[in-house]
Order: sequence, then structure tokens, then C-alpha cells
Amino acid sequence: MSIKFLVVDDSITMRRIVANSLKNLGYNDFVEASDGKDALDKLAADDNINFVITDWNMPVLSGLELIKAIRSDEKLKELPVLMVTTRGVKEDIIEALSAKVNNYIVKPFTPQILKEKIEQILS
Repeated sequence: MSIKFLVVDDSITMRRIVANSLKNLGYNDFVEASDGKDALDKLAADDNINFVITDWNMPVLSGLELIKAIRSDEKLKELPVLMVTTRGVKEDIIEALSAKVNNYIVKPFTPQILKEKIEQILS
């Protein structure tokens, strides 16, 4: 099965790091979004996106708001979402999990960690 990722981060550098990590893991199909609203627009326009990797802290619409929007959308609610963020305190992780994020990575991370989390979500 081919997986198309949506990489959401307001930092172009961070999007590059995630995209390059995905390429190194053999995933070459992805699109990028600069914030949660941009991500929702891309999800609405592209039915082939089947995995979201999002940051938390972004302007316009945060990663947490993005996850809540995805989970409340009948068409998107089963979409796997991996949050990659600098927010590592327990309360933040609990809040993300209660919003039904599938998994959580605290920055900085290694490609190996990214691979493990993606595989956990897909299995």
C-alpha cells in the first residue's frame, strides 16, 4: 500500500527535516502545509492523503485544533495522525492523546524514532 503523507509545520526547516526523513525511510509521496488551516484545505482537496504528521505550535490553526477538526470530520476521522512537537510535558501529551492523536514524538527526533512511530500507527 502506498502511503501519502501530509507534513504540517510552520517551520519550513522542520518540514524539510521530516520530508527528508520520510524519503530516507522509503516514503516518497507527501505534501506540505504551513499550518492547520492550510492542512485542512489540502485534506479537503486531496482524497489520497492517508497519514498526517503535524507540529503543535503553529499560527492560524494549531496542531491540536487540526487533530480535533480531523476527528470531528466523518470523512477524515480515521486518518492516522502523528504529532511531532517540542511540547514534551506530560499534560501536553495527555491533552494530545485525549484529542485522539495516534502517536507523539518530542523534537528533536531521529529518523529511527519517526520510523518506529509510523510503523506502530500502521500496524
